[in-house]
Amino acid sequence: QVQLVESGGGLVQAGDSLRLSCAASGRALSTYRMGWFRQAPGKEREFIATITWDIGNTFYADSVKGRFTISRDKSKNTVYLQMNSLKPEDTAVYYCAAQIPGNGVQYLAANYDYWGQGTQVTVSS
Repeated sequence: QVQLVESGGGLVQAGDSLRLSCAASGRALSTYRMGWFRQAPGKEREFIATITWDIGNTFYADSVKGRFTISRDKSKNTVYLQMNSLKPEDTAVYYCAAQIPGNGVQYLAANYDYWGQGTQVTVSS
């Protein structure tokens, strides 16, 4: 069992930066792949980025590549999403998720086993 708690969301202006945090707890965290997703009103949950706890391998959606950076602090059991040059279209609820190893491709939300409650990010123009 894994518990995830996101924080760091808020209201910002276009061009600003924001860093989201995901505090993780549970057994065998080092074996999981961690992901960030987002969901805007009326839209499906969208993949943003993933990172492996152990080695720190990352993978990004094309829509955020070069603007967002995923990282993790193993000593704090925390995954971060640094978001720069934010745009109004980045407005969404952002979710942290954990995937059991071998549970399918990393960019599909359905393949993740644990989810946080989400944190709202609103970018004004």
